[in-house]
Amino acid sequence: MSGWQQHLIIAPIVIPLVAGALLLFFDERERVLKAMISLVSCLALAAVAISLFRLAGGAEGFEGVYLLGNWPAPFGIVLVVDRLSALMLVLASILAIPTLVYALARWHAAGAHFHSLFQFLLMGLNGAFLTGDLFNLFVFFEVMLAASYGLLMHGSGSMRVKAGMHYIAVNLAAALCFLIGVSAIYGSAGTLNMADLAVRIGEIEGERRMLLEAGAGILGIVFLIKAGMWPLNFWLPGAYSAATAPVAGIFAIMSKVGIYVILRLSLLVFGQGASAGLGLNVLLYGGMATIAFGTIGVLASQALGRLASYSVLVSSGTLLAVLGLNNGVVTAGALFYMVSSTLTIGAFFLLIELVERGQDAGASVLAVTMEAYGDADEEEEEVEVGVTMPGTIAVLGTCFAACGILLSGLPPLSGFVAKFAMLTGMIGTGVTGEGPIPASVWWIVALLILSGLAALISMTRAGIRTFWASMEGTVPRVLVMEMAPVMLLIALTLALTVKAGPAMTYMEETVRNLHEPAAYIDAVMNARRAGVAEPSGPDGGGGI
Repeated sequence: MSGWQQHLIIAPIVIPLVAGALLLFFDERERVLKAMISLVSCLALAAVAISLFRLAGGAEGFEGVYLLGNWPAPFGIVLVVDRLSALMLVLASILAIPTLVYALARWHAAGAHFHSLFQFLLMGLNGAFLTGDLFNLFVFFEVMLAASYGLLMHGSGSMRVKAGMHYIAVNLAAALCFLIGVSAIYGSAGTLNMADLAVRIGEIEGERRMLLEAGAGILGIVFLIKAGMWPLNFWLPGAYSAATAPVAGIFAIMSKVGIYVILRLSLLVFGQGASAGLGLNVLLYGGMATIAFGTIGVLASQALGRLASYSVLVSSGTLLAVLGLNNGVVTAGALFYMVSSTLTIGAFFLLIELVERGQDAGASVLAVTMEAYGDADEEEEEVEVGVTMPGTIAVLGTCFAACGILLSGLPPLSGFVAKFAMLTGMIGTGVTGEGPIPASVWWIVALLILSGLAALISMTRAGIRTFWASMEGTVPRVLVMEMAPVMLLIALTLALTVKAGPAMTYMEETVRNLHEPAAYIDAVMNARRAGVAEPSGPDGGGGI
């Protein structure tokens, strides 16, 4: 990788950083200009992410390394692009565009500095996906969180302020744990570069190894909090359901940051050696508990915002449990599921506000009460046959049904393909002659099926109450720029279904590279410095 292509690696960080800083110089009354700058930034970010995705997927064992300050690893800061990080960049940028367009209809004007906060959030997300060392992971993690604090309370309101205070307190405690964990790892290994740490971990023994594993455990707690694993997820339903629709939509990918880091470190640093498999049982059983907790929450939720929030927990629990199995075939299906569920939940959060716009605040509670106890004054009336359904309701109902199918994992959409891929990998483990299927696998299979059934029941109940038995009888006023982002996200899941074969091939190759981290380590440690003819690494290998 050479020339201008190499600088693409840092572009996903620089573009939102420059755009967010530039937007601060404009007055809030210049909303159209700020909106255009923010939208152009997101479009440019998507173009760069797709370019990196094609580069990462087009070459065998591709790892692009960018040396900030032209310092060689492990002494300088490195940014690394491989198949996994490129996938996450594309997912974040594609989700950002519809949520931003949705916000331009109304919510971007509900408070100050929305666009700058949105850009800084993208900067933190992209930096977390690209960074090659733990300290800068902390830096980008904090940038992401600082922006999310402002976005969560954007639009004011007592519920958002209350949820935001809880959210800030939890994440400040997590940031403290992050520093403690990173300090313990540095004190035992003498490095925070992920590739260098993977090399040195085999040389660490005795008390130093205990300190390293303790630091990794503390660091793991931080990302399990962000991923929403039970019992560390008490903050998530309240925070996500209180956020405005576009903020909740982009928050759909924030829980995946924890999943990404856990997957990266567990296979790169703790994939082999004396510490191999560190924490896998925690992921396995904690993930199953999270699925069960999320499933109960989905069934119990009467408000659609709470239902979507608990669906985030079901998604995170599924990914954590699958990662705990440490099976490459199942992990590939989990990556496909992560993309599908993130797009689906993002669309659902946007759709909820449109669906509830024509309802009173207590309509859901009143509908449930009438469903349970009946209406004493109810009289049979003749129903007029052939009444045309309003176009807005038809489109909203179709999108709602699509979200229900995707969340429950019914055919033919990508939610079914993802669950089928995971279940085939789990059940096939025993069929292929590797011994009987463990009881834990059967538990995951049962939980996946039950969680899908719970989503189907809850979405069907909510759909009937909202579209077929609505007491208001009013059609919500929906703008095209509000409906189009929802339809776009659902269309992307349809495209993912059609291209399921190539997508699964990419996921399988991604997992294969993660399980064989030698190429990643070699690319980082032997990356060429600008203006230096020979590789900077000690092994004399070729640079990127």
